[in-house]
Amino acid sequence: MPGPLAADRRRLIPRTDEVLADPRLVEAVARVGRPAVKHAVVAAQDRARAGEIDPAAVADAAVAALPARGSSLGPVVNATGVLLHTNLGRAPLSAAATEAAVAAAGPTAVELDLGSGRRSGRGLGMREALAAAVPDAEAVHVVNNGAAALVLAATALAAGREIVLSRGELVEIGDGFRLPDLLTSTGATLREVGTTNRTARADYAAAIGEPTGFVLKVHPSNFVVTGFTADVPVAELATLGVPVVADIGSGLLAPHPLLPAEPDAATALRAGADLVIASGDKLLGGPQCGLILGRADLVHRLRRHPLARALRVGKLTLAALEATLRVPPTPTARALAARQPDLLARADRIALALRDHGVDAVATPSTATVGGGGAPGVELPSAAVRLPESFAERLRRGARPVVGRVAGGACLLDLLAVPEDADESIVDAVRAVAAGPRHPA
Repeated sequence: MPGPLAADRRRLIPRTDEVLADPRLVEAVARVGRPAVKHAVVAAQDRARAGEIDPAAVADAAVAALPARGSSLGPVVNATGVLLHTNLGRAPLSAAATEAAVAAAGPTAVELDLGSGRRSGRGLGMREALAAAVPDAEAVHVVNNGAAALVLAATALAAGREIVLSRGELVEIGDGFRLPDLLTSTGATLREVGTTNRTARADYAAAIGEPTGFVLKVHPSNFVVTGFTADVPVAELATLGVPVVADIGSGLLAPHPLLPAEPDAATALRAGADLVIASGDKLLGGPQCGLILGRADLVHRLRRHPLARALRVGKLTLAALEATLRVPPTPTARALAARQPDLLARADRIALALRDHGVDAVATPSTATVGGGGAPGVELPSAAVRLPESFAERLRRGARPVVGRVAGGACLLDLLAVPEDADESIVDAVRAVAAGPRHPA
């Protein structure tokens, strides 16, 4: 049986309704919802019953335990050295895109002409911005991701027909999803040509016939095949007399000097691609979406297909994508343009600030990658702050998580994908870990 002290403590624990009346918790209900607030209160009361905290501290403990927002998704510092980290949401939005999405969160004229008061085309501003960014495209359309763009093209142009593509381009796009499965789910039949490492124009020509819906050219964006290899460029495929769909993957709209091997929409269209498909949340630096660019008649067929309704994007994506296109540069573009000496200088400043607080921190040159299925094999010169390996997990679990990478027995915080205004957040997070009860020896 509980002793007299435990019984006294239980009597002193405030009732749930009394704790919920605390102004801080009343405010929190509007921010994170009543269930989350009540859960925090009950947990704090349980801690008081167990003697872990004083009964008078129940409200304070509940407030401290509350999440910062109603969603479990919160800001994370991407110090992995992977610029477009799929597990961290790929491209961070620019300030302009974020502001545009917030502005469109309430009622907004997504399909209304404010002048006439009549219904208008959906997302006209976004389409105008995308068309201006890729003038080689006769028409443009946007769906909810790159895979959706490919599914829509396959369904509208090749259901019940054949899609001709190279065996070397039968890629897995992530999380166990494979291109052949995606395409055949639309009712199309795959006509594979060539071999894993070598495919010639003659292979495509021999496979093309009455059943052909289109030829598909897929950029193998997350791996590199080297050695005795050959593939057929879009310009040669365009001479075969059937539509050519080029899935360029990473979303470059024009060539980039640091990524000369990465395909881009403008070049593919000029080479003769009838449709170009790309992702908006990769090198374009925008929100998750799938871009469809090319011949007006084909884009119109895709746009008017019944499946297009199921794959359309919401108003927040329309707003963020338009702002991404109209107000460059994006954080992704800035990171690609970063110079290693400047990154090393930042790493030096961070390491010095940490050493002043007794943390074993050293600035070191590093190598980053594009990630997100873009520019496979390309190494980007970067810089990192080297910490003891034991910091990695505790930084991930912090109030403002910092996600680095573990290599060579150390935790590396790579700065390529970290905006400069987040450097202080890294310093604060590492200091908090260093001051914790499990500070490494």
